Amino acid sequence: MCEPTFAPRGATLPPLPQPQGPEPRDGHEAPASLAAVPPELTLPNHLLGSRRRRLWELPSQALCPVIGACLPLAVLRKRVGKALGGEALVEDYELHCGAIHECRQRGRIAELLHRELDQRYALAVRQASRLKTTLQLRDWWREAAVGAEVAGALWATLSHPRCDGLLQDEVLQDIHMIQHQVGSSHRADLQRIQALAHENGVLASELGRAQQRSTQLIAERDRRIEELLAQQVRHRAELVLRDSRLDALQNELDTLNATQPALRQALIRERQLLEGQARIHQLEQALQRLRRELRQAQQGPTPSRAADPAPAAQESGLPGPPVQLEDQSVLCVGGRAATVPVYRQLIEARGARFLHHDGGEEHAVTQLDATLAAADLVICQTACISHDAYWRVKEHCKRHGKRCVFVDQPSRSGLVRALSQLAGPAEPGTPAPIPSLGASQS
Repeated sequence: MCEPTFAPRGATLPPLPQPQGPEPRDGHEAPASLAAVPPELTLPNHLLGSRRRRLWELPSQALCPVIGACLPLAVLRKRVGKALGGEALVEDYELHCGAIHECRQRGRIAELLHRELDQRYALAVRQASRLKTTLQLRDWWREAAVGAEVAGALWATLSHPRCDGLLQDEVLQDIHMIQHQVGSSHRADLQRIQALAHENGVLASELGRAQQRSTQLIAERDRRIEELLAQQVRHRAELVLRDSRLDALQNELDTLNATQPALRQALIRERQLLEGQARIHQLEQALQRLRRELRQAQQGPTPSRAADPAPAAQESGLPGPPVQLEDQSVLCVGGRAATVPVYRQLIEARGARFLHHDGGEEHAVTQLDATLAAADLVICQTACISHDAYWRVKEHCKRHGKRCVFVDQPSRSGLVRALSQLAGPAEPGTPAPIPSLGASQS
């Protein structure tokens, strides 16, 4: 910390020692707020008292930001000079360090500066006085720290009776970083000012050239006026021709304005037509799905399903050799929303990555090709997808030689049986046989 004291009236301060503190690391000073917190500042709220702290009662590491950020240099020099009975003839840094040293204990300078801070930031002090707990004071400081009146909030918070050691450390750390940001902003402002000055010079040069060109144009205009006065007949002919052109342009503009509503209506009809076509496509898909469900309901259960010897065991997934799916991507096309988490659990339990596409219900069918390309194995639930999605799956698997299983009813047991069938050899690109489901489609 700064150690100088102020000399008698009219004298010059002696050289100042460098501030003492923790050893610097990587060329940076350790922030003063990391100093040890006095035990008396870590008391609970009900033991902190109700009297505001005076300037000389603040810890030494808080005096530097308070005096540096809350008191302008001109005001600080004036108050110190008044306390010394003359003018403080020292440099700004020596003035700052000397004020910090004098404010470590109660004295004439400390009392004057404390009174100046209370008067200058009376509004902030009154606002903070309504806060009864350390938590309220911390929230108020955090809100004020991002505003324009940081100095007043700093003084009101550090002098508040509810400011404990933890809050004091937070405030000092915040003001330390704010001062860094202000310095960076100041440097950026200087760079912008230099850039603006350069730009101003360029614009001034361009303005001079523009004024010169304007003078030349005015001279040419005067000469042109003289020529026009001498050639009045030709001027009238040109005037008539110009009026004719204006009339033609006006007629063309009127025609365009008249056709604009018709074009707008045509655009609206085109948009409605596209929406209608999309709706028709959706209804056709829904109709096809309902017809397929109706046919399945009319056909009734298949013999293979009725002959399933142990559905409960198949539901649990215990029979059959476990299929090896580690580090593979399994794509399930179709399936109801409620059963998708069940599919995911079964697939991921075998070490595979689960992919899903609803077959055109909500996901675009055009996205199916990319999803198929990322899959190593495809399970297609034919009862829950569109015809377009079905043919895309079948054609892709056949073309790229991928294993593909077709299941007609979405259920957990169906998926378990489909995975059990994969344990045996199957020809790539063709649906794996699932006799128990009766769901293979050619």
